[in-house]
Amino acid sequence: MKAAATQPYFWNVRVYYEDTDAAGVVYYANYLKYLERARTEWLAAAGVTLSALEIEHNAVFVVHRLEIDYRRPARLGDSLTIRLAPVERTRVRLVVAQDILRSDELISSARVSLACLDRRTWRPVVIPECIPGHARRIGRTGSTAPREKLS
Repeated sequence: MKAAATQPYFWNVRVYYEDTDAAGVVYYANYLKYLERARTEWLAAAGVTLSALEIEHNAVFVVHRLEIDYRRPARLGDSLTIRLAPVERTRVRLVVAQDILRSDELISSARVSLACLDRRTWRPVVIPECIPGHARRIGRTGSTAPREKLS
């Protein structure tokens, strides 16, 4: 079943020993791993694998900008839910809002800007049509030029 383009996507993860520091609190960089995994699963739920994106479309996504707020510590054994929602899209850039929740409690919130690049030249390219939300622009629209400068 394909994920809806603009509907929030939810992915669950449990905190393991490997995710925590000596105090049993999730090490700050591991939140970024949870966010990355949720984005990968969001694409997979829409029928897009990263390997197919590279092979069939010669495209890769890279994190262009990331803003994250840590609000509460996640701890060993916690069951967390990562909520993802696309919030902005241009021809070459996709921005998603991602929250990490423990039940209904907001643990962390992030805004991640992803650039779509040609995997050979590392230059910006138009996001392939197979990516969720392609048919309907989210937020502001992009340039009509074939390439767009990343800001």
